[in-house]
Amino acid sequence: MDLSVRNFAVIEILGIEIWITETLRNAWIVSAVLIVIALIVRFKLTTYTDSPKGLQNVVELIVESFDRFVRNSAGERLAYLGHWFFTVFAFILFSNLSGIVMRPPTADWAVTFALAFATFILIQYAGIRYDPKGYVKGLMRPIFLFLPINIIGEFARPVSLSFRLFGNVLGGAILVGLLYNVAPVFTRFAVPVPLHIYFDIIMGILQTYIFTVLSLSFIGLMAGTTEQ
Repeated sequence: MDLSVRNFAVIEILGIEIWITETLRNAWIVSAVLIVIALIVRFKLTTYTDSPKGLQNVVELIVESFDRFVRNSAGERLAYLGHWFFTVFAFILFSNLSGIVMRPPTADWAVTFALAFATFILIQYAGIRYDPKGYVKGLMRPIFLFLPINIIGEFARPVSLSFRLFGNVLGGAILVGLLYNVAPVFTRFAVPVPLHIYFDIIMGILQTYIFTVLSLSFIGLMAGTTEQ
């Protein structure tokens, strides 16, 4: 596995260079897979019944479970964020799992930081909308002289959140890549399997959960809908 991010082409639009990198291509692949799955589910569930079974039962179980997860993590008032975070959860999960066959998009800090920065925007929005007084007091805690430090702390939050996901995914990719390079040719299809199971599947699911639950918890705390 090549750990460097390859660049396939450079497109210039209105004087702005857009690099078509391996990360961007793989992110498009993951997005395309998710879109295809969503379309298949949509076409399969053309009619709904009061007594669900089969695919409808599975879909309702997933949706209701994630809805409860969002409500427990961020509070009832922020339940509408479930739509966004279900998309984020699915994208991160499939990106992490894609490490089995290709370089995962989440092994690029640009991707994880973009996701964490979206969380940062939602954190500030939730604080200003739902608890403006608490938002201002929090920035001046314990006294107003700490305002610059608290502002830096707010900006450090998406950085730490993004590095946690990025570091774990990239670390697993590095270890698996090294094993592919040092293992004898006849063992390369068998020896890395346990590492793929651990880093790409087990850790991939765990890091997806951690990123989502931390994002929801931060937003809930800022909005005052959950307790610290």
